[in-house]
Amino acid sequence: MAVILPGVEMCVFDAYGTLFDFNSAVARHRRTLGPAADALSELWRTKQIQYTWLRNAMGAYAPFWQVTGEALDHCLAAHRIADPAARERLMGAYMALDPFPEAPGMLACLSRAGMRTAILSNGNPGMLDPMVTASGLANHFEAVLSVDEAGVFKPDPRVYRLVEARCGVTPDKVCFLSSNCWDAHGAAQFGFRTVWVNRTGAPDDNLPGTLSARIRDLSDLPDLIGVPR
Repeated sequence: MAVILPGVEMCVFDAYGTLFDFNSAVARHRRTLGPAADALSELWRTKQIQYTWLRNAMGAYAPFWQVTGEALDHCLAAHRIADPAARERLMGAYMALDPFPEAPGMLACLSRAGMRTAILSNGNPGMLDPMVTASGLANHFEAVLSVDEAGVFKPDPRVYRLVEARCGVTPDKVCFLSSNCWDAHGAAQFGFRTVWVNRTGAPDDNLPGTLSARIRDLSDLPDLIGVPR
């Protein structure tokens, strides 16, 4: 793959769905959840994101952990699962989501090359920090940035401004990666050089912000930015 994004000084990753598999929370309890497991996981993620957008519109920020729990409560009710223990298990699993298989090798490659890396996530520190630590990937990141500091969720521009404020890197030197197409467009509209990690082969969203590149998973990133393997 030819180098498409030369001059990148920092790679900034979304967490949920990009580095970490949010479906792994439900997957761990598939046996007890039964046939509803996949549908529940999909609805949980959908409601979780919808609630962040709606809270932004209402000016009613709450920590992502609270939003995640509220979304799960909706899903359990929709699937008629009235089991407090199931809720506790699923929320606990969300604190230690599995990284995608290619993430550790990709991050090690960037670290060897001296590339600066950070996470920028909707997650609040109380849920992000344990997950990153449990994954064994914490030593790769210069910073784990949370929207909690801005008091608003993505794709509000105040979130993306945290990168320059905390890491001192101008937007044009940042390669931002997200599996959420709307997040990628929001970051591109802000001024980041943005890569959509399109894991599912979904069609692009018709939104402002021009994407710099599209990849199927994170293993393509080193070549994209000219980092030797």
